[in-house]
Amino acid sequence: MTERLPHEKGFHVSWDQIHRDARALAWRLDRQGPGPDGSWRAVVAITRGGMAPAMIVARELDIRVVDTISVKSYDHQARSEAEVLKPPVAEMIGEGEGVLIIDDLVDTGKTLELVRRLYPKAHCATVYAKPKGRPMVDTYITEVSQDTWIFFPWDMALQYVEPFRGRP
Repeated sequence: MTERLPHEKGFHVSWDQIHRDARALAWRLDRQGPGPDGSWRAVVAITRGGMAPAMIVARELDIRVVDTISVKSYDHQARSEAEVLKPPVAEMIGEGEGVLIIDDLVDTGKTLELVRRLYPKAHCATVYAKPKGRPMVDTYITEVSQDTWIFFPWDMALQYVEPFRGRP
C-alpha cells in the first residue's frame, strides 16, 4: 500500500474561513484572562502561521501589545526539530502571565511544547488542533484528524506553489 500524499486528505481553508474561525477563537478567549475583567495583557503570534489569527484575536479583544516568536519546526512540508529563531521582547512576556500565544494549528505539538517550556504561564490558543498536539493547547476551535493536511490561504495560489525563496 502506498502512503497518501498531503493533498489526498486535505482541508482547504479560505481567507473568509480563517477570519471566521479566528473571531470564534477570540470569542472563546474573551473575559477568560487573568487581568481585571478577564482581560489579557498581550498577544504573541507564532510566526508565520499564527500572524493572521493573532491579528484578528488582538483586534477583537482590543489588545494593543502584540509581538511575535519565530519558531521553525517545518521546512515547507517536512518536520524538523523545533528551534526559536526570534523570541518576543523578554520584558513584555516574562513567564507568560496574561499572555496569549496564538498559532494557526497545533499538529504534533513540538512547537507549542517548546513555547510552553519557555513561557509556562502563557495561555496557548490555536484555530485548529490535531489529536497529537491537542494536549499542548489550552483553547482551540476546530479539531481535524492527524492525517489531514491543512491548506491555509497564505500558502495557496490556485494550486500549491513553493515560496519564491528556496526554489532551485
